[in-house]
Amino acid sequence: MAKYLRKENPEFDVVLVERRSLFMSCPMSNLWLAGLTDLEFLTHSYLDAARNNGYLFFNASMVDLDREARRVFTDQGYIDYEFLVLAPGIDYNYKAIGVEDLEAEYALRQNYPGGFIPGSEHLSIRAKLEDFEEGLFVLTVPPGNYRCLPGPYERACLVAHYFKKEQIPGKVVLLDANPDVTIKRNAFHEAFDTLYKDVLEYRPSFEITSVDPFKKVISSDFEDVEFADAAIYPRVRAHKLIEQLGLADPKSPQYEAKIDVFFNNLVDDPHVYVVGDARPMPFSKSGNTANSEAKNIARVIAARAAGREPGEWVPPHTVCYSVVNGDPVEAVMVDARYKFDEASKQFAFDKVKLLEERSTAMGQAAFEWAEGLYRDMFA
Repeated sequence: MAKYLRKENPEFDVVLVERRSLFMSCPMSNLWLAGLTDLEFLTHSYLDAARNNGYLFFNASMVDLDREARRVFTDQGYIDYEFLVLAPGIDYNYKAIGVEDLEAEYALRQNYPGGFIPGSEHLSIRAKLEDFEEGLFVLTVPPGNYRCLPGPYERACLVAHYFKKEQIPGKVVLLDANPDVTIKRNAFHEAFDTLYKDVLEYRPSFEITSVDPFKKVISSDFEDVEFADAAIYPRVRAHKLIEQLGLADPKSPQYEAKIDVFFNNLVDDPHVYVVGDARPMPFSKSGNTANSEAKNIARVIAARAAGREPGEWVPPHTVCYSVVNGDPVEAVMVDARYKFDEASKQFAFDKVKLLEERSTAMGQAAFEWAEGLYRDMFA
């Protein structure tokens, strides 16, 4: 968004406040876990992006907000603003899987991370796979609108591919809280049944009621699953900063922000916007969706800064490749937009293109898509 705010109005003074010093991509990260790409492909410099596109990168963490004074407080000082865009992302809701004890939650975060918040979690899971000797390696899929709907299924495929390649005497078990695969259903079932029949077990409708990270047991109302190692992905929620700042909608089960669902500003403040995975709309919590949404909201802010109306709502655009095979690299894809149904007052998918027959051509296209996204963000 910082880049496109400058494109919309080169006179804008744009400051990107980011707590991480280096960008690491969640899209394509499952391939790195399975040894199919290198870390350099996923990591990019915020500083270079700022220098390339004429804005300021401020490596700091936001800690508070004074909307009346229009001032953002960080752990490195404060910044005054005319328009503020918040994109804090997600956090995990461990209470939703029966983990109330802080010691147990800490043990889960440290020893069995979900792997959908970029950075150390991915490094930890890669190390787990490299050190794994035998037994059950458990992955989980949460309910709700979680980050990257196909991500857990892609990860299961590529971890199973890694098990096959390394001839690990074990099995990947995917525990899904949903009654079936949530997206690209036919493609993933075909991969499960054809490519990984002997090494991957898929269990739908497994609603986690408790996790004991010390005894290595995941439980539902009907069974207990003991594991040798795991990456446990709880239900997601908006980053706790949204709640701490008093911006969460009390009706939201995922503590997401209360905003104008067409233009993303707070319902009572046209100077503060929430975008990405902390917004309440049922759009995909994924990279391409966030990228297109950022461009749309940059146009909205530029219009309002100039005293104009933002015009009609522009729906975000979801493009998502899922790699289901590692040798050869084969992928499937979905391309979709969104619409708002005036009768039901609900958002829904629109103009959906679903390619569920895996191919090496789409495997190559996945890399090209990611390269294009990174280039758009950082060059």
